[in-house]
Amino acid sequence: MVLNRLLGLFSNDLAIDLGTANSLIYVRGRGIIASEPSVVAVQTDARQGRSVLAVGGEAKEMLGRTPASISAIRPMKDGVIADFETTEAMLRYFISRAHNNRRTLVSPRIVICIPFGITDVLKRAVKEAAESAGAREVYLIEEPMAAAIGAGLPITEPAGNMIVDLGGGTTEIAIISLGGIVYSESARVGGDKMDDAIIQHMKRQYNMLIGERTAEMIKCTIGNAYRTEEVMLMDVKGRDVIAGLPKTVEVNSDEIRDALAEPINQIVSAVRTALERTPPELAADVMDKGIMLAGGGALLKNLDLLLREETGLPVVICDDPLSAVVLGSGKLLGEPALLRLVAHSA
Repeated sequence: MVLNRLLGLFSNDLAIDLGTANSLIYVRGRGIIASEPSVVAVQTDARQGRSVLAVGGEAKEMLGRTPASISAIRPMKDGVIADFETTEAMLRYFISRAHNNRRTLVSPRIVICIPFGITDVLKRAVKEAAESAGAREVYLIEEPMAAAIGAGLPITEPAGNMIVDLGGGTTEIAIISLGGIVYSESARVGGDKMDDAIIQHMKRQYNMLIGERTAEMIKCTIGNAYRTEEVMLMDVKGRDVIAGLPKTVEVNSDEIRDALAEPINQIVSAVRTALERTPPELAADVMDKGIMLAGGGALLKNLDLLLREETGLPVVICDDPLSAVVLGSGKLLGEPALLRLVAHSA
């Protein structure tokens, strides 16, 4: 314990929310230092092999705009590692950034968030990627648990707390009591599936091709989950499938809501399933306290209104949904007893 405390003086312990769409880095004593897209730009050379050109925002700018020798890769898929080597490079970049690109005498402790219920093989892959990138000690914590801590829920009390963490690749739903996850439901649907639904809608309705970044912009600007009186309009630029030329069309919020109906219905269905399978005593607690929403998907307009209507329960969006997971795991760095209770030491 004393040794660990001394080592902590010489290293910046950090927490990383390794998300499908975005990764956030929290440094103990400094708070959140970066929020970067989970994208890595890699150059492939016949003689030298693969080399990393850019990570994060700079790499995302290259999506859909790279020459043949450069590829912009999203190494996380559905909340888990799809490309081990690129994930390791991304983690190395984050650790270096946390230490202001200076080498430190002691490697940091790292808390990394993982989806609930992933296999031991994938847990080992995350652990090995972090160790190869320079971690001294690796703790894995389930995303819904981290989100609940970040949202300020009293997770150690003998009462049910329901959290819905809407990420880029997955939606994690958990009922938490006494510092443990009593029941969890995971749906492989999130922000990415919503973007895909918008891309397919534009192709079907307007014979127009748009990229991921444009779809995300449409979702964030006029995307909504529940009908409102105000109809929002937006000009969208893309490429005509038939003519092959650039074109602009005007879309409205009603048609985007219809386009998003399938992924949103999957999320609603997963929430209802979780409620149906919750033990009766905890279900009574959830009825009183309601559902807490976290994650970037919680920012979709009127999603809370839709869930409220579908479940009949109070629905609250946490104060900082995008950062809830990393704030929760960062809080654990300063509370070793709670860290030991909720995390998997890898």
